[in-house]
Amino acid sequence: MTRSATATDRFDGTIAGLGTAAGLRVVVGHWPTSPLGAFTDVMAERPDGHRMLLAPDAVVADFVSGTYTFDEVVLTPVDHEIDGDRLRVSAGPLQLTFHVGGRPPLGVLLRAVPRSLATAPWWISAIDLVARRVLPGVRTRGSAGNGREEFYAALDLHRIVVADVRWEGVDQGGLAPVHPPVRFGFGSTPSTPALVRVVTLVRS
Repeated sequence: MTRSATATDRFDGTIAGLGTAAGLRVVVGHWPTSPLGAFTDVMAERPDGHRMLLAPDAVVADFVSGTYTFDEVVLTPVDHEIDGDRLRVSAGPLQLTFHVGGRPPLGVLLRAVPRSLATAPWWISAIDLVARRVLPGVRTRGSAGNGREEFYAALDLHRIVVADVRWEGVDQGGLAPVHPPVRFGFGSTPSTPALVRVVTLVRS
């Protein structure tokens, strides 16, 4: 089953991005509200550069793989659990637990922007020019493939302070910057491990 974007599809949730000492980089999208229903997906780039999408079903896999670029797509249950400041994610080869810390100054600034303004495409386009300079590798506007545009509206940001990451049962070592940047599409994630509250717009 496939799904095509409507005029504007809106995804409301969080994106967590982190790296590990072993070189694995992981981006977890958790979307309680979306045109596809509530879901969580995982994008992972292994140390050898192999890019994987771990998706809970074919509908999510088709949409996400039509928006970003992967070397492999795996359909697998994706479990997401929140316990206070601790989040757990289990998806195929990945077992991830991380703790969310406080807001850096950028998080405070993002919260100060009214939501109606922060999610306006014209504002996101203007912020893109700033994001490229302040957060190298990060974009807020770009191609979503198949003639579509994508806009990232960041509403809040918290540091990720501790993480336990296992891939195929192997400990991936301590928390590390997301370096080199992941290569899934136009957008990346901050190099410092972070959980970002975000609204994503995909416009055809």
